[in-house]
Amino acid sequence: MTFVIGEERITAEDYIEFLKKTDLGSQYPKERFHERISKLVNNVSISLVARDSDTNEIIGVCFGITDFAYWLFMTDLGVIRTHKHLGVGRALIKKLHQIAGGKRDIIMYACINESALGFYEKMGMVKTDDVMCLNEIDWTDFEVK
Repeated sequence: MTFVIGEERITAEDYIEFLKKTDLGSQYPKERFHERISKLVNNVSISLVARDSDTNEIIGVCFGITDFAYWLFMTDLGVIRTHKHLGVGRALIKKLHQIAGGKRDIIMYACINESALGFYEKMGMVKTDDVMCLNEIDWTDFEVK
């Protein structure tokens, strides 16, 4: 299986359909879901899409917010369940980091699901205690279906 990664803005509808095929959809709150997903896909600094070379199907997505000088926050990384463990996620992260400015200049952060900790550690990421959080939003868990 081969895939190609490109900078691409996808629609909120395409991203929601993609989320249904991943384990990523449970990271969003139910409140104003469609409205907020639309803002996400339209405003994120870097939007990467991995597509199956044969079918052109979206098999992976990675979003990042960056200043292109020092910092990169990876907001989303997802791969459809049928294409996990094929290097798609790893390739998306590397491309995201490269576009933001590369390893020499850019520190990359991510909020991760504990079940994915091993994957991120294999990528060379480490857990830190130096990130602050202010969270005063309503958050009702649900799964995108």
